[in-house]
Amino acid sequence: MFCNQCEQTVKGTGCDKLGVCGKNSEVADLQDLLLHAVQGLALFAEEGRKLGIVDEAADHFTMEAIFSTLTNVDFDPARFQEMINRAVELREAMKAKVAAAGGRTDFSESAASFVPAGDIAGLAAQGAALDFIRNLDSDENIRSLKQTLLYGLKGIAAYADHAWILGQKDDAIAGFIYEALVALMAKGLSVNDCVGAALKAGEINLRTMELLDAGNTGTYGHPTPTKVPLGAKKGKCILISGHDLKDLQLLLEQSAGKGINIYTHGEMLPAHAYPELKKHPHFYGHFGTAWQNQHKEFPNFPGPVLFTTNCIQKPQESYKDRIFTNGLVGWPGCTHIRNKDYTPVIDKALAMEGFTEGTDKGSVMVGFGRNTVLSVADKVIDGVKSKAIRHFFLVGGCDGAKPGRDYYTRFVEQVPRDCMVLTLACGKFRFFDKDLGDIGGIPRLLDVGQCNDAYSAIKIASALAEAFGCGVNDLPLSMILSWYEQKAVAILLTLLYLGIKDIRLGPSLPAFITPAVLQVLVDNFAIKPISTPEQDLATILAA
Repeated sequence: MFCNQCEQTVKGTGCDKLGVCGKNSEVADLQDLLLHAVQGLALFAEEGRKLGIVDEAADHFTMEAIFSTLTNVDFDPARFQEMINRAVELREAMKAKVAAAGGRTDFSESAASFVPAGDIAGLAAQGAALDFIRNLDSDENIRSLKQTLLYGLKGIAAYADHAWILGQKDDAIAGFIYEALVALMAKGLSVNDCVGAALKAGEINLRTMELLDAGNTGTYGHPTPTKVPLGAKKGKCILISGHDLKDLQLLLEQSAGKGINIYTHGEMLPAHAYPELKKHPHFYGHFGTAWQNQHKEFPNFPGPVLFTTNCIQKPQESYKDRIFTNGLVGWPGCTHIRNKDYTPVIDKALAMEGFTEGTDKGSVMVGFGRNTVLSVADKVIDGVKSKAIRHFFLVGGCDGAKPGRDYYTRFVEQVPRDCMVLTLACGKFRFFDKDLGDIGGIPRLLDVGQCNDAYSAIKIASALAEAFGCGVNDLPLSMILSWYEQKAVAILLTLLYLGIKDIRLGPSLPAFITPAVLQVLVDNFAIKPISTPEQDLATILAA
């Protein structure tokens, strides 16, 4: 195996024996083989689109398959065997349709004729033989840019799948995914070719996040400011973690009236702000911080835990029997929920003791999406003009366990009292419970939502720029971002596509970015690594 797609890769270079995320070499090789198989499907699907042939089943499968290879999503070899075989089945069906329409079918790429082995061991051996990442290109800089495109593509696929579940689709998204998968196999691409493809990925991701935003707000209403308890209520309980609001909705509906309180974890926290979700009386509070403390937190939660999007690192045996996975998420030894029937989770909650007493650990405010913030835009604009608000900091992104992430806590703690902090995604769990006070009645710390709610933050910044008659880069706004996995790569590409400059990125730069490619980002977008909170704040506020 070789994997360097996440920020916590071994020694900052790559995992080659066991992933820091917990996946073993067998799973890593199966994931590479699945990508290879989906590339074969992409060859014929792209050709089919030239002939007007569109297969929605193939489109959605492709998104799910790519999504399953994200960090901390699926670690179940049997599931990958199913998907690899399905990819080939869909490829052959698409090939037949293209042939019948007179299209091209004589592709020389090995993915076009790949035949999967008959068992998991054989498939893993095929995946290992690919050496997928190292063979993307012989030129290290082109390979670096292709990896950037690939990892951005994984983020797009994740958001597109979330949106699809809520009935939001755009044919252009699947079309680009196929186009990008084929481009990853191309030889002789230039740096400009690859940069252009990466920026196109940023454009497509913006559209994808727009669709997901429409799905979330159209189904559950626009988030409104909501106080969320961090303590516990006496009684039976279920903890739900992930991103998919549809799964939370179904869990709330199926557990209604059973005496079970539902708690969120991680990126599910913003769900408390949606009107159609918070109307459920047993939707109570938030438990824990983010995934870096899961092995400490979950044994202390007296109920079952349901993962809907991202899995944890390898669950400890002591609580594996109450870990349930859903959708694409999978780990051997854990119960996987199929058909959205959460009866096993509910039964487990009823069988467990639950919280024997209530505790008060304070609360946090969520629900500061674009509608909420822009509803007080006049106060924000007046605050800037009167100098009551000197600067805005968007401090957000992914969380993780690698040393150096205390930077974001220290940064927020040192932000001057005449400045505001917007935050989103799970990186906020480093400081989400800090009381920063307010400016003119507006909280200084505004939780915009999940990672995909970067769309909301973009809309806020665009609206403010329009109000001040300037570009976003001219606003008193600085972006301080942390990254961990591939959705963060997709969001970064969107920001670059929009021409956003001077982004500070940490806690370390991606291992797949070569010095030459980094220089391209510096020259064109002034992207820079974080230094220290004190130095970065001084530099930003002195500008």
